[in-house]
Amino acid sequence: MSKEHTYRIHTVWTGASQGSTSSYDAYSREYTINIEGKPPFLGSADPNFRGDAALYNPEDLLVMSLSACHMLSYLALCARAAIRVISYSDKATGKMTQKDGKIRFTEVILRPEVTIEAGNDLEKARSLHDNAHHVCYIANSVNFPVLNEATVIEVNASEVNN
Repeated sequence: MSKEHTYRIHTVWTGASQGSTSSYDAYSREYTINIEGKPPFLGSADPNFRGDAALYNPEDLLVMSLSACHMLSYLALCARAAIRVISYSDKATGKMTQKDGKIRFTEVILRPEVTIEAGNDLEKARSLHDNAHHVCYIANSVNFPVLNEATVIEVNASEVNN
């Protein structure tokens, strides 16, 4: 596998059709992100910055990226360790505050809830969250803490189908 990966996107401000940036209060924050071979992605600014609350904003996307990257890293590590994950969900939270005169993310807390099949190594499944954090490309790319409050439980396979 190559040591370098390139990601290309095309961001278009679609709000221009609703008027120019004649004033801060007046212009639309809507945009579309196009990636070849994928459906268009519609976004806006956070409602705190006069965006459309019905659309995803860059802050949502950052927290989503951290959550998804951790999950995919964790699932890969579990698969390699022969730990059978039955379910995974995460209720992540990102916090932005003003610090040093700039508004920035100061932390993201991931709260994965994982269920593994009984008979697997529960402690290993728990410890793999630390490993997943260290191999997550997105977490390795940010300059604020990404905390992990994972819960891992085990159930018998017969309980899953009921």
